[in-house]
Amino acid sequence: QVELVESGGGLVQAGGSLRLSCAGSGRTFGTTTMGWFRQAPGKEREFVARISWIGGTTYYADSVKGRFTISRDNAKNTLYLQMNSLKPEDTAVYYCAARQGGSWSYWGQGTQVTVSS
Repeated sequence: QVELVESGGGLVQAGGSLRLSCAGSGRTFGTTTMGWFRQAPGKEREFVARISWIGGTTYYADSVKGRFTISRDNAKNTLYLQMNSLKPEDTAVYYCAARQGGSWSYWGQGTQVTVSS
């Protein structure tokens, strides 16, 4: 069982930066692939980035590649998403998720990111 709580969202101007955090609990956190997703109003939830539990291999959606960086600190059971050069189209609720058994099994409650133009 993994419980996830996101924080760090807010309102920022276009071109600005935010860092999201996701605090995890549960003894499996350090051995779980973690990811970030987002959902904009009226749109489906979409993948943003993921990071493997060992080796830190990362993968990004094309829309955020070069601007966002996913990282994790297993000692602190925390996942991060550094977001730079933010655009209005990045406005969404951002969710962290943990992968288990081949699917994204655990989700946080989400944190709102709003980018003004």
